[in-house]
Amino acid sequence: MLYLLLYPFADRVAAFNVLRYPSFRMIMAGLVSLLVGLLLGPTYIEAMRLKQYGASNVREDTPAAHQKKSGTPSMGGGLILWALLVGTLLFADLTNRLVWAALIFTLGYGLIGFADDWLKLTKRNSKGLAGRKKLFWQTVIFLGVVAVLFVDWRGGLLHPHLLLDTRLSIPFIKVRTFSPVLPWWLYLPFAFIVIVGTSNAVNLTDGLDGLAIGPTIVSSLTFLLLAYLAGLVIKGFNVADYLLIPHIEGASELAVFCAAMAGAGISFLWFNTYPASVFMGDVGALAIGGGLGVLAVLTKNEVDSAIIHGVFFVEALSVMLQVFWFKRTGRRIFRMAPLHHHFELQGWAEPKIIVRFWIVSIMLALVGLLSIKLR
Repeated sequence: MLYLLLYPFADRVAAFNVLRYPSFRMIMAGLVSLLVGLLLGPTYIEAMRLKQYGASNVREDTPAAHQKKSGTPSMGGGLILWALLVGTLLFADLTNRLVWAALIFTLGYGLIGFADDWLKLTKRNSKGLAGRKKLFWQTVIFLGVVAVLFVDWRGGLLHPHLLLDTRLSIPFIKVRTFSPVLPWWLYLPFAFIVIVGTSNAVNLTDGLDGLAIGPTIVSSLTFLLLAYLAGLVIKGFNVADYLLIPHIEGASELAVFCAAMAGAGISFLWFNTYPASVFMGDVGALAIGGGLGVLAVLTKNEVDSAIIHGVFFVEALSVMLQVFWFKRTGRRIFRMAPLHHHFELQGWAEPKIIVRFWIVSIMLALVGLLSIKLR
């Protein structure tokens, strides 16, 4: 918004010239989102506490020790979304369809999460929105964004043109050497699985104080760098071509969104760190996961995201394996799923699990970034 409003006057006010640089706007978006989250946090949390008075926001399928957290307000993810929205709207180029796609997925999935949290609150149970209804609305948002932002309909309904790059970038392999191009009817379901899968994986990871937001911050900073490099052109020099990664026109603006997500995440961690003053809730987890998933798709790091989002991926995989094996044999692989609950029942202290998962997340992000250079 500030870019569109103030940069046209850069010839009159020299200070406005800095808005032309995505690097400056990235820093400002992250800083503003951080400050907005910190300033709004106490008021927002108190409002949630009053609204949810008497409600237990502790999930039923958790270790018994979690019952001591009863009374802690949930739906703290709304704080993340407000901070993220302010930072992005102020400093991103709002004519960029990639930015709007990231915002719509994040806020749209946040609305689904809000509906889920609200039903839990008003119905006084932990069931919330049925899984099939969540999937239905996730699908509607996906199809709507693709149809409006990434399909050229000038050829008519019978001859639409998909504006999404359907190449797959394989980690540690040069794009020029091997980069399969999928037909649209195969790529779109794959992209849908990446986005929805990431959204649900973050939701499953959100089970301990600060556990999900730590890897979220790491992932958003990782995608900040990936998006910036994918769209960076310096005096005609295409950095993506030099690094042998896909060049995405306008992807540098996604880095502004990533910075806002990181700043909002850090501000939320201030209140969510152990022992948490507020829980994220589905309004935050589904939104963040949707945002990270669409970043993977738009920056052409769909496969690499399995490494970068390794903590989320393993948490979701532990649940799937547990359910599959129990239905097949009547026995469990883990003492409790998702995986972090298994370590809890093994006797690990909650802060130890959280910090170790953060460390693993940082290691995996570095491996993901390493794939840029080792091709």
